[in-house]
Amino acid sequence: MKKSAICVTLLALLLTGCGGDEKAARARLDKARAMYERDEFFGAKNEIDSLRALYPREVRVLRQGLTLMRQVEIKEAERNIAFCDSLLPVKLEEAEGLRKGFVLERDSAYEEIGHYIWKQQTIERNVQRCYVRCGASEEGEMYLASVYYGGRPIAHTGIRLSLRDGQFAETASIPYDGGLNYRFRDMGSTTEVVTYKGEHCVDAVKFIYDNGKERIRVEYTGGKPYSLYMADADKRAVVATFNLATVLSDIRRMRSLKEKSEKKIAYLRQKLEE
Repeated sequence: MKKSAICVTLLALLLTGCGGDEKAARARLDKARAMYERDEFFGAKNEIDSLRALYPREVRVLRQGLTLMRQVEIKEAERNIAFCDSLLPVKLEEAEGLRKGFVLERDSAYEEIGHYIWKQQTIERNVQRCYVRCGASEEGEMYLASVYYGGRPIAHTGIRLSLRDGQFAETASIPYDGGLNYRFRDMGSTTEVVTYKGEHCVDAVKFIYDNGKERIRVEYTGGKPYSLYMADADKRAVVATFNLATVLSDIRRMRSLKEKSEKKIAYLRQKLEE
């Protein structure tokens, strides 16, 4: 009798515990649902995640939690689309205004993406000159290029920018490869062009942008010593190109976010219907 009583007591405690877990799990689910209704998506997702960690055996509640999670993610994606739809026209209009000072160059034979070049920095206007030029792709990736022209090669691989007070910034070093770093001789003179893209020039671009009114010394590094002071027109070109690149990059990110959000909504709705 004693053993039977003990078994009955243990069973009762077990059932009580199970019922308590289900009640607590449903309380968390209700809390998550209330957050979802208030558009508190981060908090709602945290509550749903806690269900999985704390109550792994409450299958029915977990299934309802999964459904709610998908509804939360749909609302998040819809909010992203609304954000993009409201801001994209503003950014597109801004880009249209900034593009007026540029020309778009694209070789259709081997380039799918063109590059915007400040009108005063096109190659045909800057032959036989040492200078720092710049450009931005249609997707908003900016680049710098150090151009050297002289009687003898210096075989440079990078540039260092500095102010009188000692502040400086550098590009990455780009080894000679005949592409991003190339050189040639013509009529007894040497031309060298080293191009720095994306993260390889970001510090140098920001340095010029922040110090556009200062006198900036440019040292060609990695080879024989050579230096110059950056022309005011070239500094203005970097500032204008950076502004355009920033807007073009914003447009690319928003278009990508909208496309991903639309695909995510379609996938989640299909799952909900299943």
